[in-house]
Amino acid sequence: MTTASAEPLISTSMAGYLAEHPGLRYVFFGGKGGVGKTVMAAATAHQLAKSGRRTLLASTNPVHSLTSCLGTDCFGKPTRIADVDNLTAFEIDTREAIERSKREIREKIQWFLKFAEISTKADEFVEAATMNPAFEESAMFENMVDLMFKDEYEVYVFDTAPTANARRLLGMSKVYGLWVEKMLKSREEAQSLREALSFTKKKEEDPLMQYLVDFRGRIAHARELLTDPEKTAFFFVTLPEALPIAVISRFIDWFTDFGIPVGGVIINEVISAADAKTGGEFVRNRVDMQHGYLDEIRERFPGQVRAIVQLYDSDVRGTAALQKAGAELFG
Repeated sequence: MTTASAEPLISTSMAGYLAEHPGLRYVFFGGKGGVGKTVMAAATAHQLAKSGRRTLLASTNPVHSLTSCLGTDCFGKPTRIADVDNLTAFEIDTREAIERSKREIREKIQWFLKFAEISTKADEFVEAATMNPAFEESAMFENMVDLMFKDEYEVYVFDTAPTANARRLLGMSKVYGLWVEKMLKSREEAQSLREALSFTKKKEEDPLMQYLVDFRGRIAHARELLTDPEKTAFFFVTLPEALPIAVISRFIDWFTDFGIPVGGVIINEVISAADAKTGGEFVRNRVDMQHGYLDEIRERFPGQVRAIVQLYDSDVRGTAALQKAGAELFG
């Protein structure tokens, strides 16, 4: 009988997975903070761009490191990466996205109050709406969806926030959908009552109802894209350590239940056998520890590991370093 440790850790590689999904357009990278999501996302975007596909690498992480990783300032605006054909990078300005979302909410509330002939000022409603803990994820979700709907690139690679935030970020499609359905039902009841009490019996146009219907269509389309296994994949990055493994294990189950296609697991910062021989007792102990966690990963995520990336002796910065990381990620 074959033991778990004798099974190959990688059955379908990262390159193999992408070859099996030629229509993949929306690629997400997530995991616990500090596991190397940005480097893996950037290396993947670099490889996709090199293959000839017009690629946008976007960061929805409030704690940005994309500019540092690429060696090119891409904060707040889509920026072409000079020495990589077909690659554009964009660190979304979280603060600006939140402020823009607040302005849009204020305009919609003022518009609704005017239509409903209510004299109350919008400020209290705006404050209540924007004090929600999930408001930041909501604003970033809108930014992400805007990029996807503009359809200006052949493939989009998203460097997401740590997994708990990414869960809320991608989960906004379901939250929005439930909220809009309830709002539509309430609006239909209010409109019916208003028409019943009207002396003219003239059916008035309801701009709020039209907005809700349009918004429902937008969210339905976003959810359709995010749950399409031929177009979307979420890759989880982990280290061969207890806490990162526990984090992605929990969220892989959640993403699967939610219907977001899980592309697989990438193991980062693995110490090579050559380094183990020359690194002294400390390194050998770390290697032994990592081997134990690699066995655990094999058992927890059978058939889901796509790549093993070694621990480098320096930060991955600039396109030359990304090309090296990409060769290993897709090797």
